[in-house]
Amino acid sequence: MRGLAAFVLTVLISTPAVLPAVPTPVQVQMRNIALHVDATTVINIVHLRGELISTSPTRPPVFDDPQSFKVRVDSAAISLDAKALTQLLNRYTFAYKGSPLRDVDVTTEDRGLKVSGELRKGISVPFSMTAEPSVAGGQLRLHPMKVKALGIPTKRLMALFGLELDNLIKLREDRGARIDGDDFLLNPGALLPPPTIEGRLQSVEVEGGRIVQRYGPGRLPALKPPDPSAANYMYYSGGVLKFGKLTMTETDMQLIDENPRDPFDFFQERYNEQLVAGYSKNTAALGLKVYMPDYHQVAAKRPR
Repeated sequence: MRGLAAFVLTVLISTPAVLPAVPTPVQVQMRNIALHVDATTVINIVHLRGELISTSPTRPPVFDDPQSFKVRVDSAAISLDAKALTQLLNRYTFAYKGSPLRDVDVTTEDRGLKVSGELRKGISVPFSMTAEPSVAGGQLRLHPMKVKALGIPTKRLMALFGLELDNLIKLREDRGARIDGDDFLLNPGALLPPPTIEGRLQSVEVEGGRIVQRYGPGRLPALKPPDPSAANYMYYSGGVLKFGKLTMTETDMQLIDENPRDPFDFFQERYNEQLVAGYSKNTAALGLKVYMPDYHQVAAKRPR
C-alpha cells in the first residue's frame, strides 16, 4: 500500500496543473463608423485596426457588456467635433463629486481649441483658455496660449505669485485628465465610458472644425472581411465572441452598413434594435454578414 501511495503522490506532483485558457483576443477592423458613445455623443472612426481583449482571465468578450472587454488600438484615425468633446468632458471626465471644473464648452479656433467653463475654488470663477493641441507621451496635451479668469488675463497673475495650474486644480486622473505645469493632459481613451480604449496617440490636428487623432504604430496586418467591397463596416475575426444568446467560436462576423452613402451610424448599447431591423447572411466559410440600417433610422421609427 505504501508503494501505491508513493506512486500516486509522484504522479500528482509531476502532473502540471491544468489552468483555464486565457481568452484569445478577437481581431477587429473598422471602416467609416459614426460610433455613438451615448444617445447624442458621436465620434467618427475613419479606420481602426485592433483587438478586443477580455477583462476576465476565463471568459471571452461579451458584445452586450462593454465592461467585459477593452479595445486595444494598433492603428486608427478617429475624429470628433467640438460638440462631442464638450459632451465627453461634461458627462464623463468632470462628472464626479468635487470636480473643480464644470460647464465646460469647447470650440475650435483655426488650428487650436478654445475652452471655457467655471472653476470652483470655494466660489465659481468663469474662465476661458485658448490652447494649442499637441501629443506628449501618447496623450493629448493642451498648452494654454491665452488664459482669462473673470475676464482678466491670469497667466501674469500666476507668474506673479509663482503659481502653476496644477497647484490650483486637482483632477481625478482615472477620468482621463491631469495637469502638468500649465498644461492639460487628456488620455483620449479614458475620456470615454466603457469599453476602455487602449492605444498610443501619435498625432492630433484640428482640421475643418474637427479634432483628428491618429494612433499607431500599425503593426497588425489588415484583415480580409467576407465582403471586402463594403464601404462602411465593423469586422470581428478569431477568438470567441458572445452576443445576445449566441456564442461564436473562431469568430467571423462582419457588420455592414445598409446605406453606404454616409458613415455607418452604430450604437452598441442599442445594437440589437439595429440587428432586428436588418438581416443576415451566412458565408461559405461559416461566417456571418449582418446588414444593418443606421441607428438614427431605427431611432426615428421607435414609438415615443
